[in-house]
Amino acid sequence: MQEFARSVVRWQRRHGRHDLPWQRSRDPYRIWVSEVMLQQTRVDAVIPYYERFLARFPDVQALARAREGEVLGSWSGLGYYARARNLRAAARRLVAERAGRFPRAPEALAALPGVGRSTAAAIAVFAFGRRAAILDGNVRRVLARSFGVGGFPGHPAVARRLWSLAEAQLPRRSIRAYTQGLMDLGAMVCLRTQPRCAQCPLAPQCVALKEGRIDRIPAPRPKKALPVRVRHWLLRVHRGRVLLERQPSDGLWGGLWAFPQATQGEFRSVRRALGCERASVQRLPSFEHGFSHFRLRVHPLLFRGRAVCGRKRPEQRWIRLADAVRGAVPAPVRRLLQTLAGGQ
Repeated sequence: MQEFARSVVRWQRRHGRHDLPWQRSRDPYRIWVSEVMLQQTRVDAVIPYYERFLARFPDVQALARAREGEVLGSWSGLGYYARARNLRAAARRLVAERAGRFPRAPEALAALPGVGRSTAAAIAVFAFGRRAAILDGNVRRVLARSFGVGGFPGHPAVARRLWSLAEAQLPRRSIRAYTQGLMDLGAMVCLRTQPRCAQCPLAPQCVALKEGRIDRIPAPRPKKALPVRVRHWLLRVHRGRVLLERQPSDGLWGGLWAFPQATQGEFRSVRRALGCERASVQRLPSFEHGFSHFRLRVHPLLFRGRAVCGRKRPEQRWIRLADAVRGAVPAPVRRLLQTLAGGQ
């Protein structure tokens, strides 16, 4: 075993994480769910969602049978909802094509919807003990600093170099401890800001530390101004119910419930588009919600009463406020629903 891998394994066994819920199982289904949830989400935020999700969908067959709305409802608040839709799609494929059995090869796992190369490798390692390299955000940072790889990791040339390093360092034994150790080092020691280099087992061989480049490796994503999309949300409340609209499956919040909206900037045309031209309206405080590639600026318009607006469309439904707050809705919609529920 190379010194790099030996240091990681030794550290993980003494100081790494050993009691996370998904570490108690070799069930590929449970490991798969955890790895997908952990994509772009912190461990502490994932744990309660993971436990509730498994309580409702305990195996791949249960997930495959579930309606999309049920899955999105259990995911609501975790963000990046395409992950939930892909989980269900992959479960349905596994049941239809493999009787619910997971493939063991990383290449076959990577072909499932929403999995990808690094997530497939993690499933193969933890469920089946396969020798495969991972390269999530934390691991990219550990490798880039240890071997002095500059540049933005999302750049193709930098990514290829990091993948080459990740594969070259793989030990022939203790693959689970090694893989978990890389993840733990990135999450607990080799932090993006204020890394704890004095606690790092890789410090003696870390190129970035020796060269005084810890704060510059890896390079951040090149900055660019995010576009702003403006939306006017219609909030209609009547007798403890609220009007919501199911979002198109291929849209931003596909399959979730949100408020009807309009894009026009002029207030009169907005009211006309929402079918409430002659109704009285209360403007609630505007706010912004950030996404990876744009910012959403929302102007909520509150209309009370059932008869003041035009007829609802087929994709719209009157839902009890209490049910809507707990339903499959995006986080900013949930916050507004909670405000409305508190004002009843």
